[in-house]
Amino acid sequence: MSRISAFLNGFGEVFASLVSPIWNHPGRMQKLSRFLMRCFAVMVCIGILVWLSQRPVFSLRQVVIEPVAGQTLKHVNKPVVKQQVLETVQGNFFSVRLEDVKRGFESMPWVRHANVRRVWPNGLVVSIEEQKPFGTWGNVDSHTLMNTHGELFSGHVSDVGDGISLIEFYGPEDSSKEVMRLYEKANAWFKPWNSEVKSLTLSERYAWHVKLSNGMRVEFGRDEESSDKTLTEDRVARLFKYWPQVQEKWANRVDAIDLRYANGFAVHLAAANLKKNDVDGKKSEQKQ
Repeated sequence: MSRISAFLNGFGEVFASLVSPIWNHPGRMQKLSRFLMRCFAVMVCIGILVWLSQRPVFSLRQVVIEPVAGQTLKHVNKPVVKQQVLETVQGNFFSVRLEDVKRGFESMPWVRHANVRRVWPNGLVVSIEEQKPFGTWGNVDSHTLMNTHGELFSGHVSDVGDGISLIEFYGPEDSSKEVMRLYEKANAWFKPWNSEVKSLTLSERYAWHVKLSNGMRVEFGRDEESSDKTLTEDRVARLFKYWPQVQEKWANRVDAIDLRYANGFAVHLAAANLKKNDVDGKKSEQKQ
């Protein structure tokens, strides 16, 4: 009973202390006053900073556009881009969202990546990595180009400039990286012939073929999907092994090679009037 009484007495004292006016407790009043003064000082500082940040001196007036190290900007018109940025960017030096500016630049056709940073007191510096066109995607009249990373971007072939030979690429949607991988492999395979891949087509079923700079077409089929990843390389090696025999028989009349056979390859002759034995020969496989 004594414990309950002690608890009730203690609870009563605490309750009375809580409900009694705070000004009856000088110590609490001092602590509260100091806390309120600190809050007031912080709010005044914030207000001053907000007021200063909105002064005209911090309005964005300068945009410096520069290429990344090792590049020059050939397709990005600096004056036009600067004007577009100054007209569309929202905020000043403090409030501008750099990520929005970055996305705005990267939405431009010839910009691959952009890095944006502030420059005191009212400027931005934008470092641009420009697209390096490597090929067309679809056809020569297409407005889609492929860069050296196998990425697609919007652009006109007429903007590429003279002296740049574009590879022709064809393939299903979202297959550009795979097409670039196949291109690099095929281009390395045919270096012994001093030939380069000029076009590569990947079908919807992922069969593929290339056309070389010597005018020859090479059909690979779907071997890259096989569990044996060296199958295509083995067939290319077989082609090189028996190619001297093909050249000895048909010289430079072969315009197409079919490597889809398991134990050999087939050739197609370009001459319009072929002798019967040539026709039979071109349709047959070159056996090991």
